[in-house]
Amino acid sequence: MRISIDYTNMFSSAVGAHGIDRAEFASRAAAASGYIASLRAKRDTIRWRDLPYNQAGIVKEIKAVAEDVRSRAESFVVLGIGGSALGPIAVQQALNHPRWNELPREKRNGPKLYVEDNIDPERMAALFDVIDPETTVFNVITKSGSTSETMAQLLTVMRTLLDLYGEEKLKDRLIATTDREKGNLIGIARKYGLTTFYVPEGVGGRFSELCPVGLLPAAVCGVDIEEMLNGAALMDELCDSDEVEKNPALMYALLETCAMENGANIGVMMPYADSLKYFSDWYAQLWAESLGKKAGEARFGQTPVKALGVTDQHSQVQLYTDGPFDKTVTFLGVERYRNEFTIPHAVDENPNVAFLSGHSFNELISAERRATEHAVTVSGHMNKTIILPEVNASTVGQLIMLLELATAYAGEILGINAYDQPGVEEGKNMTYALLGKKGYEAKLEEIKENADRLTV
Repeated sequence: MRISIDYTNMFSSAVGAHGIDRAEFASRAAAASGYIASLRAKRDTIRWRDLPYNQAGIVKEIKAVAEDVRSRAESFVVLGIGGSALGPIAVQQALNHPRWNELPREKRNGPKLYVEDNIDPERMAALFDVIDPETTVFNVITKSGSTSETMAQLLTVMRTLLDLYGEEKLKDRLIATTDREKGNLIGIARKYGLTTFYVPEGVGGRFSELCPVGLLPAAVCGVDIEEMLNGAALMDELCDSDEVEKNPALMYALLETCAMENGANIGVMMPYADSLKYFSDWYAQLWAESLGKKAGEARFGQTPVKALGVTDQHSQVQLYTDGPFDKTVTFLGVERYRNEFTIPHAVDENPNVAFLSGHSFNELISAERRATEHAVTVSGHMNKTIILPEVNASTVGQLIMLLELATAYAGEILGINAYDQPGVEEGKNMTYALLGKKGYEAKLEEIKENADRLTV
């Protein structure tokens, strides 16, 4: 069972003057062998590509820990931000009941999941209003071990747990996921004997969903993580093909970078399934943080925008049909939903309502996706459609690897480093300075000078 992509509506033959010319695309595709070779040569450093193949022992350990958590915890709380949060949220929404936390325990067969990815003080206080520390296990995730937001959450949780239970029982309620050697979290984990999982070298936060960062929360909530990895392996093999049109990630990257250079500096992702809603959030970080770079005077990147079908047909699609030609739209469709929901017969014979009777919600949402795709196409706006035969662990693994590799190929095409985030690091350094961290005095002076200049 394999996901598929229809790229037809990216081309001028489908959408007219604002689409990609086939001859232009052919000239770009002629250089594809270099991008494939370059990405292969980086395999030892971008080790997220190897995650589907080299984690058998780790998966066994994750499943054992997850089973223990499932047996005794009512709540499982992830403390993390960015890739440490967006991936777990996306996979949970995709593969489990959409109202998971509201189900009774016997229907969930696992703990409630909370992913705390912000430091709004009201939110942190609210968490403790709905969980009982006695029946909660926390998983703190930060590769660097120095992420201010996550470490602030950890200090709060640790103080609560230490006051309630003391040091000896801390390891029963706290799991760490971090770098094997570097950072502050590994020291804390060793001091208190915490169960610890490691983020492998060469796996950055936004590429980390298929390592313990994402696999442990998924396993705790009953997801078949081995099948996710199998799906990712299948997609990795497809995306290593030397034939451009048989390499879906390379096709995706070639078309999007071509569109960017032709003025489409906005990329909309619009899933037609609530289960895939948060894949748009995860993808937004992956695409923006990887490709939003500058090199000298040149600046690269495409702004990702999140939409949800059919909800945003009533809020955003007007812009996508009649607005500027500065965007591409990627639809996510599902062939077979996990439920069939029939529309009852009308209470009267009003033909403006009765035509729906006997159809299903399944038919309706699919028809609305096709209708929106058609409206966007005939209005001359570029779009493509990714179809999942159904949303399951394998197809979700495939989708993760497809989008990660498309991002990696786009980096090769643009000639930029898709794996660093200097802008993010600068923001972190300024935060350290404002909070008085030692070693950041010069940065604090820089901030003060800027503030003085702006207020003169």
